[in-house]
Amino acid sequence: MTYLTVPISPRCFEDCLEQALQAVCAGAQMIELRSDYLENLSAEMVRKLVKQLKADCDVPLLITCRDKEEGGSQKYPLGIRAAVLAAAVDCGADLIDFEYRNFGHSDSREKLLVALANRPKARLILSAHNFEGRFENIGQLYRKMTGAYSAAIPKLVYMANHINDCFEAFDLLARTGGERIVLCMGQAGVCTRILAGKLGTFLTFASLSAANSTAAGQVSVEEMKKIYNFDSINEETEVYGVIGSPVGHSISPAIHNVCFGAAGLNKVYLPLLVDGGLNEFSAFMQHVLDRKRLGFKGFSVTIPHKQNAIVFVRKQSGVVEPLAERIGAANTVLIDADGRLAAYNTDYRGAMDAILEGLKVNTKKLAKMNVAVVGAGGVARAIAAGLVEAKAGVKIYNRTAEKAKDLAAEFGCGWAGLDESKHIDADLLINCTSVGMSPNVDAMPVSVNCLNSDMAVFDTIYNPAKTLLLKEAENYGAKTISGLEMFVGQAAEQFKLFTGQSADKAKMRKVVCDCLGVE
Repeated sequence: MTYLTVPISPRCFEDCLEQALQAVCAGAQMIELRSDYLENLSAEMVRKLVKQLKADCDVPLLITCRDKEEGGSQKYPLGIRAAVLAAAVDCGADLIDFEYRNFGHSDSREKLLVALANRPKARLILSAHNFEGRFENIGQLYRKMTGAYSAAIPKLVYMANHINDCFEAFDLLARTGGERIVLCMGQAGVCTRILAGKLGTFLTFASLSAANSTAAGQVSVEEMKKIYNFDSINEETEVYGVIGSPVGHSISPAIHNVCFGAAGLNKVYLPLLVDGGLNEFSAFMQHVLDRKRLGFKGFSVTIPHKQNAIVFVRKQSGVVEPLAERIGAANTVLIDADGRLAAYNTDYRGAMDAILEGLKVNTKKLAKMNVAVVGAGGVARAIAAGLVEAKAGVKIYNRTAEKAKDLAAEFGCGWAGLDESKHIDADLLINCTSVGMSPNVDAMPVSVNCLNSDMAVFDTIYNPAKTLLLKEAENYGAKTISGLEMFVGQAAEQFKLFTGQSADKAKMRKVVCDCLGVE
């Protein structure tokens, strides 16, 4: 069992029980009392707290008094911290966490070992943290920690500055057995926290709330339970995710995990922050392909990797569907049982359906329209392909004019630099960039001077559901189309590729609306 552990960080005695009960009600399977957050800390205070928590909370209790050098809240002397942990063991704590680098201090070590000897059921976690990046030699450190006290549970936690840093943690888990804790901090390390149950980590941490996080990258216990279905993740769980940068705003995990759960499928869908360009994307994909044991089966691909995805699949001699080949970008990648890749584009269908339904027109009427496409990335490629196929008049605008020119040459349409967007004369304006996406909701891809009441405006961004561009377009009396419908449409097509089953689009739409707080 992997314990879903919620750290509590009370400043005073009175806050402690309240936070602990909140954690239990939220679904915590273990509570970590970060006693280093307490004011005027003493062994006697912790004795009282442990007795109270053991009486009122029916889950295992872990007591930590973290060294300031390893992320502690306050700079308590080593002697006090060791006395606090020893007192916690004496009063019934199930586990204590002490830093490996301080375990060499004989006085503190002896104090803890005596307390543990008197209560054989209590366990010691020996921990090491690196808040800057990877450990110099994680395997060697692990061996030293297990050699220092064989009964201890080793805990190694480091900052993942890129998602590719996480594979060292995955590899250590694969090489070792028994009770151990190996996790990565930061947004790029979120996947290690969610997959802990699949990979056999002794425990993983989830915050009481976003405001109560005690480490970078902690997901809230509510998200772990309700979005990622943490209690259902096991060794056989198949893994999917959205690759992009950024991905923190993405609602894709909520949509796909809800639908996986409703269909009774043992699958989980993760946010996968892959910064960088083709080299970093390719490295991530190669890491995945080299580690079949991780169970990755498919990905949604978003900004900025849609073209990188199709390049990588081609290099791997994978299958590229004709539509994705024509568009030159993929937003979906599958991995079969033999590790072979296939690339697809579901943006095309999602976008075209959103346009036709939003404008209440058919393809014949669309063919008579002039359309301004802002952007030259993966989404722009899919939409330009659809519009050209429908015989609409298309002109592509992009900040880097050369990219607009290259894309226009591929699809046989017009182009211009974004600095010429003030002269846009179009029946339909489509934003295919990330400008205006959460959290940068006060930005617009074009000037308000481009807008008028005779045009329609489609923003492919779905978070927020009503971008600043759409708000300004409404102010000018223009008809607007939200990216929400395109998002649901493409997600439904992806779900079918992931599972072989038709998606419940109504359920997907409800999840999106609930997440965005819209009707």
